[in-house]
Amino acid sequence: MRRCAVALLGQRARRRWLHLIVGGALFMPFWMVGALVLGPLLDDGGMFSGGLGVQFGAYAVGLPLVAVSALFPPARPMSVAAARTLSGVPTERFADGPARGRGARARAAGWLTLHLGAGALVSGATLALPPFAVSVMALPFSPALRRSELGRFWGLDRPWWDWAALPLGFLMLLALAVVAAATGALLARLAPRLLGPGPADRLAAAERRAAEAESRNRLARELHDSVGHALSAVTLQAGAARRVLDGGEGADLAFVREALTAIEETTRRTVGELDRALGLLRRGGDVEEGVGPGLDALEALVRGAGPEVALRVSGDLAPVPEALSREAYRIVQEGLTNAARHAGGKPVTVRLDARTEKVEITMENPLPERPPVARPNGGRGLRGIAERARLLGGTAEAGPADGVWRLAVRIPR
Repeated sequence: MRRCAVALLGQRARRRWLHLIVGGALFMPFWMVGALVLGPLLDDGGMFSGGLGVQFGAYAVGLPLVAVSALFPPARPMSVAAARTLSGVPTERFADGPARGRGARARAAGWLTLHLGAGALVSGATLALPPFAVSVMALPFSPALRRSELGRFWGLDRPWWDWAALPLGFLMLLALAVVAAATGALLARLAPRLLGPGPADRLAAAERRAAEAESRNRLARELHDSVGHALSAVTLQAGAARRVLDGGEGADLAFVREALTAIEETTRRTVGELDRALGLLRRGGDVEEGVGPGLDALEALVRGAGPEVALRVSGDLAPVPEALSREAYRIVQEGLTNAARHAGGKPVTVRLDARTEKVEITMENPLPERPPVARPNGGRGLRGIAERARLLGGTAEAGPADGVWRLAVRIPR
C-alpha cells in the first residue's frame, strides 16, 4: 500500500505531474490559436463558450503548430531544461544545445508535441476533475446539491446512491492520480530517446572534450616551462653565489650581487606568469587568451639563466607573429631549463635566426663528462618543445652531435 502511495503521490510523481502541468500551460497559446480559427467556422459560441467540438478541434489544430515551433533552435534546450528538473531522469542522458541534424530535430519536435499534448489533457483534468469529484462525494449530504442539475443528472432517487457517491468520487481522484503518474512515467521513459544525444551531439561533445584537453595540456606546458625554468635558474644562480661566498674574504661581491639580482628578476617574472596562468584556470579560459612573454623578453630570460649563457640573434624579431613569438620564448625557456639541469655548468649558446621564412632556434652546450641521472618518470621538457613546434607546423630535433648537445627547432612564420 505504501509503495503504491509513493508511486502515485511521492516526490518524483508530484514533480512529473508538475512537468505535465507546465506542458499544459505552454500549450495554451497554441490552443487559443486553434480556437480562434475554428470558433467562427463552427459557429459554436466563440473561444471559451463553445462546446466540446471547438475545444477538441482547437486541441487538434494546436498540436501541429507545436511540432512546427519545435523546429526552432531554442525548443530543445527549453525542453531539456524542464525535463532535467522535473522528470527524474539522470541529467547525463540528455543532449545539450540546439538539435543538430534532421533526425535530432524530428525527435525534439516529437517530444515537445507529446509533452504539451499530454500535458494539456492532464492539466485540464487536474483543473476540472477534483472539484467535480468533491461535489459528487458531497451530494448525499447536501440537499441543495441533490436538487441541482448535478443531482438530477446522477439520479439521486435511486436507492444505491447513498453508499455509492463517496467511493465513486474517491475513484475519480484515484484515477486522476493514476493517469498523471502513468503519463509522467511514460514521458520519463521516452525523454532520453527523444532528447538524448544523437551522433552529431556525440561528435560535438567529443570535439569539445578534445579542445578542453588540449587547453589543459597547453596550460600544463605553460606552468611546466615557466616554473621549471625559474626553479632551475634560481638554483643555478644561488649555487654559484654560494660557491663564490665560500671563497672567503676575496669573494667577488659584484658577482654575488649580479646573481641575486638575476634571482630577483626571475622570481618576479615567474610570479607574474604564474598569476596569469592561474587566473586563466579559475575562469576556465584558454591559454591563448592571455598575453605571455615573447621574444622581446628573451634577453632578460637569458640574463637570468646565468653568465654561462650566450645569446646570438640574427634578423629582425619585430615582424614575428605574436603567437609564434610566445611559443619561441617558451621553447628557449625550456631549452635553458634542460641545459641548467644536465649541462653541469657548461657554457650554453642560444642562436635565434629570423632572416628567412622560418624562425630557427638552435641551442648547444658541451656534453657533460658524466651522463645526467634520469628522472624516475622521465622528463617532459623535450616532449613539450616537440608539441609546441608541431602545433605550429614546425619540427624539433634534440640529441648529441659533434661532441655537443644540440636542440634545433624550425617553425614557419
